[in-house]
Amino acid sequence: MIRDHDKKNLVRWIQGQREEMVYFLKKLVQFPSDNPTGDCFPIAEYLKKDLTKLGFKNTLLLDVDDEAVKKAGMVSLANVVCSTVFGKGEGLNIALNAHGDVVPPGLGWSVSPYGGEIIDGKMYGRGAAVSKSDIAAYTFAVLALKHAIADQTLNGKVDLAFTFDEETGGELGPKWLLDHGFIKPDLAIAAGFTYSAVNAHNGCLHLEIKATGKSAHAALPHTGIDAIRAITKILTALYEYRKTLAAKKSSIPGIDCPTIVVGMISGGINTNVVPDECVIRVDRRMIPEEDSEQALKEIKDIVEQAVKNCEGLKIEIKKILHAESFGPVPENSELIQTLAENWRYIMHGKGELSINGVPLYTDARHFFSKEIPTVMFGAGPRVLEEANGHRADENINLEDLLNATKIIACTLYDLLLDSDT
Repeated sequence: MIRDHDKKNLVRWIQGQREEMVYFLKKLVQFPSDNPTGDCFPIAEYLKKDLTKLGFKNTLLLDVDDEAVKKAGMVSLANVVCSTVFGKGEGLNIALNAHGDVVPPGLGWSVSPYGGEIIDGKMYGRGAAVSKSDIAAYTFAVLALKHAIADQTLNGKVDLAFTFDEETGGELGPKWLLDHGFIKPDLAIAAGFTYSAVNAHNGCLHLEIKATGKSAHAALPHTGIDAIRAITKILTALYEYRKTLAAKKSSIPGIDCPTIVVGMISGGINTNVVPDECVIRVDRRMIPEEDSEQALKEIKDIVEQAVKNCEGLKIEIKKILHAESFGPVPENSELIQTLAENWRYIMHGKGELSINGVPLYTDARHFFSKEIPTVMFGAGPRVLEEANGHRADENINLEDLLNATKIIACTLYDLLLDSDT
């Protein structure tokens, strides 16, 4: 009975904070944080101040070394960590991680990408769904525990870990926080959507393949070594390789098969010159069952075989990004089962919480690599396309924001409930 009474208090408090939460999210959406260019210290500084105004006392603005930031291709960066201790703080330590950097808005918007405009119950703006809404949901879920639950009912600690480099890999965000001991969670909830608990995602390799030949006059092509011709052979081989990947099926719902895409190509000097250099960028997605080193070896072997008869040609393969896969986290884990139970409690009449993987790669992997049970769950629709994530007119349904906040607050309550209460 105590649990049911407390959860009703949590739900009631969050419902009463709807306007404040929407305003909090709107201000975040209105604060540009495009990455690239990755000038993200200002929004981190703003968020730290806003959390302090909301009553969070232990809020840190953690600067990241300028040299590391520049190496990551960003202009400025800081992380925000806000710790809340409940009871004696001896129970579970739970991290809630969401990112505040966003992809540039691009073209095609019907409203301002930085307006936070509300139309028909949805807020529009870059980052509204991915994942500034999760910052709002996590913040107000913890506030609900602080304001709606009696002292000493709970025992443990919750760290709000808000980072700003997810779009460049998260190495200086959650990974940096974990490596430096600023957060030491037993469990983690990372940015996601309201209608599924994501327990796995793909890994990813970004590779740059450069062919270097020898320039020559176009009237005497036999005196040069044509780098574009060499890359053409490599492209043909990679597209043949792509056909074989479709046969490797993942056993995880929501994840299909590995993929490979050549996303960029550049080369040549002028129309009348044999090109001495050509570069391509490759995206190779790996299902959780795959080994990343084996995937890298396959590509290297394919490239070398494709140009083995090109005398005088130099080939370089450089790893640009290496993101390991995440999961799968067992569906019967305490974290996922507690989340599913509270999803049913809040979303009654809407069936069961879907538990599945996604073909993306995210910051959740950094927690999983430290053997921390992790789930992706937050505010948003069933699929990314509905929210226009990374597209024009990105939006979040405000009812999803409210429901996600309630579910997270109730889940934290169950996980932190003092056994002596």
